[in-house]
Amino acid sequence: MRRTRLLLALLLAPVLTGCFASAGSGGSAAKAESGSRLRVALAFPPTENLSPYGDDATVLSRLGVSEGLTALDGNGTATPALAASWRREDDRTWLFTLRQATFQDGTDVTPAAVAGALTHATEAQPAPAALSGVTLAAKPAGPTGVRITTATPDPVLPLRLSSPSLAVFAQKAYDRTGHVDPVGTATGPFEIRALDGTASAGLDRFDDHWGGLAQTPGIDVKFIADGAARTAALRTGQVDLAEAIPVAQAATLDRVTRRETATTRTTSLLLNTRSGPFADPGLRAAARRAVDTSALADGVYEGHADAGAGIYGPAVTWADGKRTRPAGRTAATAPDGARLTLATYDNRPELPETAQVLKQQLEKAGFRVELEVREYSRLESDALHGKFDAVVLARNTLVDTGDPVAVLASDFTCDGGYNLAQLCDKDVDRAVAKAEGVADLAGRQDAVMAAEAEILRTDAVVPLVHQRMVTGVAGSVRGALLDPYERTLVGPGTRR
Repeated sequence: MRRTRLLLALLLAPVLTGCFASAGSGGSAAKAESGSRLRVALAFPPTENLSPYGDDATVLSRLGVSEGLTALDGNGTATPALAASWRREDDRTWLFTLRQATFQDGTDVTPAAVAGALTHATEAQPAPAALSGVTLAAKPAGPTGVRITTATPDPVLPLRLSSPSLAVFAQKAYDRTGHVDPVGTATGPFEIRALDGTASAGLDRFDDHWGGLAQTPGIDVKFIADGAARTAALRTGQVDLAEAIPVAQAATLDRVTRRETATTRTTSLLLNTRSGPFADPGLRAAARRAVDTSALADGVYEGHADAGAGIYGPAVTWADGKRTRPAGRTAATAPDGARLTLATYDNRPELPETAQVLKQQLEKAGFRVELEVREYSRLESDALHGKFDAVVLARNTLVDTGDPVAVLASDFTCDGGYNLAQLCDKDVDRAVAKAEGVADLAGRQDAVMAAEAEILRTDAVVPLVHQRMVTGVAGSVRGALLDPYERTLVGPGTRR
């Protein structure tokens, strides 16, 4: 059976070259055997023991470890992954047909295993962002099918299932406490063999991957939070790929090594609407008026970003033409020395500098600001629990599902799982719920922008800049997967 699957996988290999693969992707098993291990530097170490239900999900997807039923192509369209095809049976029911595949523990990817994995995701606490506001049930349907039913119509379910947080793992990955262990239980072309806390990881090629043999025998990962150190590691030949190169370091790399990609990432100032000074809408308005976004784009980001226009930036190509001006904003109140704590993290080196400039702008407007900078793993929990008055956050607005509604539901609704602004506004919830129910693409986009206007009306978020991602890629590397959603970095065709 294993040999039959491997032969089938080799025939299917071109399908897996990656939604964002470069011309260097693809190739034979013979090339894979003679390749060298890739050395990769990532900015964000695991914060939740590699749980797929939080931010660690993108670590797993970027390293080619985990896969879901679907994936996203460069246009944001759902494409086959573990599901070879799907169809909508009625407004609340979809049938997904699985391809023949194997988990890294040697067990088969069966309808029961997939249904079980999705059920575990629905029971996770907090809920994965991709499931914010969504109730679904998955059940086996025959020898190759999984039937998924949602409580209300979900016209973008195939997009939702592409989320890294809804990756599928073998049954042994799940324990009774809700913990998920991805080591040796995923389905991707690379398997985690060693994990040294938040310092490093070792991955080997998974030889029974449904898409065929990867072209590198393995990946050695270093988690390097300091951006200058990541850049230096690439420049001195210690690593082959380095993500999130700081704009201040970009000029130190050769032009052929420096790759700039438009992303759907927006850096924003999130204001705590539940407690502290920004529970007052007038003070939120004063903070928004104090911010000069062009100074951030041109100064801090040295032209590698665009001034904030809204929650969605230029990489979401349809957004600007549909954007409406927020109506009914509260008038600004004089700060009169109001004290606040402004927090951010240093994994993205531009953020502390951004926060420092914001501190100056807010103090000029009359606030008294205390700045707190931590590594992200030490910041997230306190931010989620509203311990800060304001947070500077870089957020990929399409990372959770590829559906623009998802970030609104997760970040700005009463029940949102990533609501750092602690926002709970009935008009916002109503507008987001309306957008979630629209199936027509153009109509959904219109509803999304109407919801964006409702959120901006509250001044819970001040969009600062829309980022472009700079990745360091050594000249010897072929097939690096750079995409606007920041879900991929290495895949079967990545090699050196």
